[in-house]
Amino acid sequence: MSKQETPNMRNVSHRGPDEFSELKIGEPVRIAAGTQGVYQALKHSFKEMGVLRSIPALFKMNQKNGFDCPSCAWPDPEHPSPIAEYCENGAKALADEATTSHIGADFFRKYSVEELSRFTDYQINAFGRLTEPLILRENSIHYEPVTWEESYDLIAEYLMSLRHPDEAIFYTSGRSSNEAAFLYGMFARALGTNNLPDCSNMCHESSGVALSETLGIGKGSVKLEDLYEAEVILIAGQNPGTNHPRMLSALEKCKAHGGKIVSINPLLESGLVNFRNPQSVKGMLGGGTQLADVHLPVMINQDIPLVKAIMKKLAALDKETGDVFDHDFIRDYTDGYAELMEDLDRYDLAELIGQTGVGEEAIDEVVSYLAGAEKIIVCWAMGLTQHKNSVATIKEYVNLLLLKGAIGKPNSGTCPVRGHSNVQGDRSVGIMHYVNKGLNERIEKHLGFTPPAHSGVDVVGAMQAMHDGKAKVFMCLGGNFLMAASDTDYTAEAIRNCELTVQVSTKLNRTHLVTGKTALILPTLGRSEKDVRDGVEREVTTENSMGRVRASKGVLKPASASLKSEIEIVAGIANAYFREGHPVNWKAMGEDYGLVREKIDLVAKGFEKTSERAKGTGYYLPNNARERDFSKLPNGRAKITVNPLPDHHLAMDEFMLMTVRSHDQFNTTVYGMDDRYRGIYNERRVLFMNPGDMQEIGLKKEDVVDLTSEYDGILRKAYKFKVVPYDIPSRNLAAYFPETNPLVPHNHFAEKSRTPISKSIRVRIEKRTDI
Repeated sequence: MSKQETPNMRNVSHRGPDEFSELKIGEPVRIAAGTQGVYQALKHSFKEMGVLRSIPALFKMNQKNGFDCPSCAWPDPEHPSPIAEYCENGAKALADEATTSHIGADFFRKYSVEELSRFTDYQINAFGRLTEPLILRENSIHYEPVTWEESYDLIAEYLMSLRHPDEAIFYTSGRSSNEAAFLYGMFARALGTNNLPDCSNMCHESSGVALSETLGIGKGSVKLEDLYEAEVILIAGQNPGTNHPRMLSALEKCKAHGGKIVSINPLLESGLVNFRNPQSVKGMLGGGTQLADVHLPVMINQDIPLVKAIMKKLAALDKETGDVFDHDFIRDYTDGYAELMEDLDRYDLAELIGQTGVGEEAIDEVVSYLAGAEKIIVCWAMGLTQHKNSVATIKEYVNLLLLKGAIGKPNSGTCPVRGHSNVQGDRSVGIMHYVNKGLNERIEKHLGFTPPAHSGVDVVGAMQAMHDGKAKVFMCLGGNFLMAASDTDYTAEAIRNCELTVQVSTKLNRTHLVTGKTALILPTLGRSEKDVRDGVEREVTTENSMGRVRASKGVLKPASASLKSEIEIVAGIANAYFREGHPVNWKAMGEDYGLVREKIDLVAKGFEKTSERAKGTGYYLPNNARERDFSKLPNGRAKITVNPLPDHHLAMDEFMLMTVRSHDQFNTTVYGMDDRYRGIYNERRVLFMNPGDMQEIGLKKEDVVDLTSEYDGILRKAYKFKVVPYDIPSRNLAAYFPETNPLVPHNHFAEKSRTPISKSIRVRIEKRTDI
């Protein structure tokens, strides 16, 4: 019997349908936020939550005595706006989580997993909140109710049956709290495995590696207030108008203080064209603020030659005047300056500029900003982190900052803008697949057990282990692993090889439908919901993108009385597995979050008196780069590095594709079908393409094409995309994920960090003649 014919194989679609909606194409909207942003935020909120539920929740989001936004990790200001400290996408994330649409046993009796898999990801998400624990038994196609106790015991039974703890994998999403992530990581280690892949492995792992190797800490060095009076801010590979809209307020303050903002991106994104701040009269009624002074439309993954060209021009100016580079800082705090200068001398300036696709006049304008500036910040997101050479690319931007002495002083430094709201906190409290000797020592001292001394698997390793049959139990603390990971077909096959899959979730997603032989859905409280035990409202903590830890306490009535917090769920599973025979009192920590924070303070680095200090605006974790302390690095100095140019070897008929989000989307969660900033309505299967390239290969607007990628002799395909002419560099393409994730090979990833190459995929275009 073939693999496709095994009795437990369900006829489930892991890609979803590929039929088109009625695509409408308009002009890209070049004004971010403003009245339209307010309208869309309230429209979505009122539709999903109702007016009476929306208003109190929106007023409490990102406030000192409220809850942390479940969307991006952008930090809150010292003095939040009392009216609206949230953005359009934050409001959509809240409405999505706090929707009054609920699904339970009746829903799953009506729909089989096979039927549900025929819906789009947007439709699956729109069904509503999960309200009770569910089990999909082997050979069944319907989820059915199960008690919490039965769920815990079943998971414990499967874990006990493993031949080795490494046959279990524990994935973490950035949605979880510090307390839940800490307990989760400690349970995995108590079990005997470091198999702790997390969403960082798919997004900002490259940032962590590059910054650790050059500055000695895998986090950014700036605080929110540093952006206000920076002289120059470079925004590279980031679309803040859609992905981090509250960042635009900080950029507006920078502009008000005379700062210059440079956008570096293949696409001109609307948020950096004109921002109308909905918190000000000028923003609502006036003309708004032009944010980007210069846009450099760099070709996909050609940032290294761009930065080299900039540094080469700055070096020439420095030879003339001697004051363009901060030579005192270079001498006192860095290693590698001479080697970098030798490297720059090897390149022909015209060839570097030609490789970028950017006009020299625009580069010269940026050089003029940087030459006289002392306070410089570089911001970036996944446009830099998801390439084969991502670590080197980020290091090249760090080189620029080090040459200017723009590290460890006010209004200067590195600003990797994280995606999900607590992805940085997860890592800080111990979600990591590698062995940290100091962490292991503290675990043994303060928790009383010996953690494993061998590395576990990251996301790529998890996919491979499941695909090869080396992993039997796969548990996800939040997230939508199937649609977030690369190589969708391969990932689906991997998940189906498991004996048991467990999803801790608020809403239905496709990973609940593509499962192991047996599957559990454990519904959890949303961040906006009250977490009450014995009449006491409990709070959790999170860490934002700039290293501040703060308390978060929900305000809404939970979607169901059956819901449990992630902390309770993890503690319940651990208690069922260990019973009374373990030095950690898992049951007690599931009840009293203060006990968890006490252990975090002892075990995780930099946390101190968290229950007390996280109140209000919270407190910052230590950051050596802010203090110009590079003592952990070789010679105690920051590292200036030499990085090679990218070389993709595009064939004559190949294009370079980058995946992007729509404005109605956060990570893999699709809130709607519109991307008004790019002028796309009612459809997601679109391919943004240079008009000249379209003409050259004989394509017209809205022609239907398939996309293929070929790596290592394996052909991958994404079906049915409508071509949309767009202002994008020649030979470059853009399309939404997760629809294009099937094109990303699982075994091609960034050097050192192993993030997928989702922003630079070599593809071919095949015109459909049957449509």
